[in-house]
Parts: sequence; structure tokens; C-alpha cells
Amino acid sequence: MQIAVLALQGAFIEHEQMLAKLGVSTIELRQKSDLAKSFDGLIIPGGESTVQGKLLRELDMLNDLKARIKNGLPVFGTCAGLILLAKSIQNDERTHLATMNIVAVRNAYGRQLGSFYDECAFEGIGKIPMTFIRAPYIGSVSEGVEILAEYHGNIVAARQGNQLVTSFHPELNDDLSVHQYFVDMVQKTIK
Repeated sequence: MQIAVLALQGAFIEHEQMLAKLGVSTIELRQKSDLAKSFDGLIIPGGESTVQGKLLRELDMLNDLKARIKNGLPVFGTCAGLILLAKSIQNDERTHLATMNIVAVRNAYGRQLGSFYDECAFEGIGKIPMTFIRAPYIGSVSEGVEILAEYHGNIVAARQGNQLVTSFHPELNDDLSVHQYFVDMVQKTIK
């Protein structure tokens, strides 16, 4: 198994480190030619969703990745990755990959100073640490989306088929359970 990590901007190295702890090899996607490499899943890290979306377009990677996700490539988006995967973004006409039936509410918990840490229940895992940094949340979900975690009534983790999103950053804690959850998702797709 090999998982690609979108390495255009944001916290991609931390995801690579988490996967290494699980014994999973990774490759970085930095340019269109990297899409020719073999990978079984994709992680879209936190960072600046607007910058990542712009770079995906400029590097001509957006449509290829969107097609692969629609064809079943397992993908895990954290924070900005959630926004990139959302079919709709509240108060923003633009969308990016737009493959998941969710409405993202950007910067829902305020600016950088509004960042915080807590522990909450995650469906199928139990209580886990959650670090929120200028985090979005999911305002609403539609067809085929399973809610996996809520924080004070706001949806902060969800899954739709082979797509997983969290508004928090599991890569910034020592707990490997969310990454293991994604690795298990990927494993089920490998033939």
C-alpha cells in the first residue's frame, strides 16, 4: 500500500509521519507528473484551501484528482482538505474538487487565536484528541454522507463512501486512530 499526500502547501509532512508510524509508505504529489506514480489513497492536508485550490488549477492537477476521487480513490481531507472536497462552501461561490455532499463553513471557529484542543467521540473509534486551527465545520450533509463526529452540535468529521473528512487535525496529536481508520478504508479498496 502506498498513500499519496498532496504536498503543495500546509501540514503534509505531519501526515507522512503519522503514516510512517503505521508502516505505510507515502509519496508526495507536487506536480502533474507525480499523478503518474502508483498510489492507493490520497491525503489532502490542512493549510490554506484557497492557495491549495489555486495551485491545483495552475499545476493542472485538479481535474485528474477529481476524476480519480469520483472513480473511488480513497481520500482523506483535513481542515483545508475538507473545504477542497466540499460540494459547497458557505459564503463562497468557488468550489474546488467538490466531490463530497457537504457544505463547509470556513473559519467557523474564528481566526488563529481561536484555535483549541479538546477530546470528543468519533464513530467507530471512541474518544480521540481533536486540535482545531482556524477550523471549518460541516454546516450540512446530504445524500450518502455519514456523520462520524460532532463538537458542540457542529459536524467535525464525516464519510461518504471512500471519502473521509475532519475539520480538526489528527496529524498534530500522537493518536494514530483516525489515520488507521483511513488506512483501513484504503486497504478495503486494494484488489
